[in-house]
Amino acid sequence: MNFRFLLPGLGLLALIWLLPLETIVPVFAAHMLRHMTLVALAAPLVVLGLPSATGALRVSPLFASMAELVVVWSWHLPAAHEFGRLTSIGFATEQASFLVVGLLVWAGCLRSDRPLAGAAGLLITSMHMTLLGALLILAPRVLYGTSPDLAGQRVGGMLMLGIGTPVYLIAGLTLVSLALRGRTSA
Repeated sequence: MNFRFLLPGLGLLALIWLLPLETIVPVFAAHMLRHMTLVALAAPLVVLGLPSATGALRVSPLFASMAELVVVWSWHLPAAHEFGRLTSIGFATEQASFLVVGLLVWAGCLRSDRPLAGAAGLLITSMHMTLLGALLILAPRVLYGTSPDLAGQRVGGMLMLGIGTPVYLIAGLTLVSLALRGRTSA
């Protein structure tokens, strides 16, 4: 157990689930802030903080990336998004599924035996997150009935790009660097 990573990861989870984010930022932006904190910030810290406990999640980076793609894009379909936004069971299910696939991606991609495969998995994840963020920003209309305004949707898309892109890029480049040096980590 590595508390240097675990405590910040658990702290982030507590913050995003306990703070009333919708009173601070637009509703859709709050959704996206929770989503990106789960998959791109808290999940890797938990994986690094609990390497033996998350060992069972060390699946193929490609499988993990595809699982996250399916979960993330499914929850961003209008009906699923509204279910997650308007019902307690939907919110809990959405948040749990985001955390699980986030843990899968990071546990799979940070496998010490496959740093280049991990970098590829992070690249795939970055690409689909970037595409979804761009769609949210560039959409000419509100895509979700629960999103009160187009500006909030665009801020949400910018949060997706501003958090996900650098995190996945830096982690992927770090894995490539380790592979090129002949070393691996995690």
